[in-house]
Amino acid sequence: MFAKVVTVAFEGVEARRVDVEVTSTHGMQGSFQVVGLGDKAVAESRERVRGALAGIGLAFPARRVVANLAPADLPKEGSHFDLPIALALLASMGILPVDALDGWAAVGELGLDGRIAPVAGALPAAVAASAMGLGLICPEANGPEAAWAGDLAILAPRSLISVVNHFRGTQIMTAPRPGAALTGGAVSDLKDVKGQDMAKRALEVAAAGGHNLLFVGPPGSGKSMLAARLPGLLPPLTPAELLETSMVWSLAGMIAKGALTSARPFRSPHHSASMAALTGGGLKAKPGEVSLAHNGVLFLDELPEFTPQALDSLRTPLETGEVTVARANAHVRYPARFQLVAAMNPCRCGVGGVGKGHCGKAPRCQRDYQGRLSGPLLDRIDLQVEAPAVTAADMALPPPVEGTAEAAARVAAAREIATERGRELGLDPSEALNARASGPTLDRIATPDPPGRDLLIRAGEAGNLTARGWTRTLRLARTIADLEGGGGVLRRHIAEALAYRRPLHEGTAPALSTESRATVTAR
Repeated sequence: MFAKVVTVAFEGVEARRVDVEVTSTHGMQGSFQVVGLGDKAVAESRERVRGALAGIGLAFPARRVVANLAPADLPKEGSHFDLPIALALLASMGILPVDALDGWAAVGELGLDGRIAPVAGALPAAVAASAMGLGLICPEANGPEAAWAGDLAILAPRSLISVVNHFRGTQIMTAPRPGAALTGGAVSDLKDVKGQDMAKRALEVAAAGGHNLLFVGPPGSGKSMLAARLPGLLPPLTPAELLETSMVWSLAGMIAKGALTSARPFRSPHHSASMAALTGGGLKAKPGEVSLAHNGVLFLDELPEFTPQALDSLRTPLETGEVTVARANAHVRYPARFQLVAAMNPCRCGVGGVGKGHCGKAPRCQRDYQGRLSGPLLDRIDLQVEAPAVTAADMALPPPVEGTAEAAARVAAAREIATERGRELGLDPSEALNARASGPTLDRIATPDPPGRDLLIRAGEAGNLTARGWTRTLRLARTIADLEGGGGVLRRHIAEALAYRRPLHEGTAPALSTESRATVTAR
């Protein structure tokens, strides 16, 4: 008898329909073949399905059984094909009515005792099932996660026998409820950071416009402390962003008990991370850190200690907001629109070339160390800010009057200005951030006044701005103006933006940096 059950195969965050077709024919008794371009886990499903049937007291058919995963030219990976293969087999054996599984898709891994183990990707599978007008049968542990997909029927059985009993009418399963909606833990306060006024200002500008940021300073100057306080300045995820981010985390198997959080992701991989760990890849092309940080922050501490190949692999996702994992038989795309925050010492010795205890090998030590970072990568970092050593006088000061709450209020107001401006221009809310403005849109929203344009031209003629640097300076200036209330882009906004884009190497700052520094200090 022929039977069919719908399931999905994952291509990045997209779940594509797969029809599991099972039929039994004359031939070698007890043989079981699974065809359809499956990986090793799919091939091994034959033994798991056999064991699961035995675990619930059923004998495998004394016929030749063939399971086809259609379309046959679509690569299939993972153990989540176990449950749909078993259900289609049960229907072909007459244990389940052939039409009982019409209107359902299924995902799940089987144990040899018939239990259904959790799998990665339940949320995107549920979203895909809803789009196909189907319900979803998934493991009990994945039920709260799948329930976030919205208005669709969900069955979350603990074991294979539970599914059989439900469709035979001897047991009724209740629909699972969505997991907990978390708001995130306690955030670290900017009041804990003493001194570093310019770095705090840069952090606020970065949060307001979604700009990439690099802190450069000796050990103990508070670079990591500042970066850890960025999430407290950012608004919570919108519903659309929450769904996008959660689908990536679901594919990585990182949603515990179906709990979703509206806090923006903050990922901080160690500097020994490989290129595949950052951008995605491995045996099953899993999402990397850039995708797990989608709609959030990717913090790279000790930036020059990452391998050059790993760092340069970030250049494309920083521009396009997505990453493509190329494999021999497929290209997998993942979203990767993140905000990069990085920190580094001025040289390997850590102290740099000026001040008490300065590096005796300066400036060569600084050039060699900072030379590990490619120019194209640095050109994509909007703010490059010095974080000088914190002095004893700074430590003796009382805590700052303003902290995260006050700065977050200004960030929220600036983002609201940008969102309203984007709405008037017909932009999608996800594209309204100043850091994403380009082309004619940037010309409309960030045209500086004549003095500001003259200052920008002077910086360009001095050779300190590439074409990308020009664009990013205008984006920064637009954000700085929004923090002041959203008026036009003026000379002082351009001057402050240029101060944040000074070259790293000592002695290469443009002539206008003194004016720019004074502008920032005045704030």
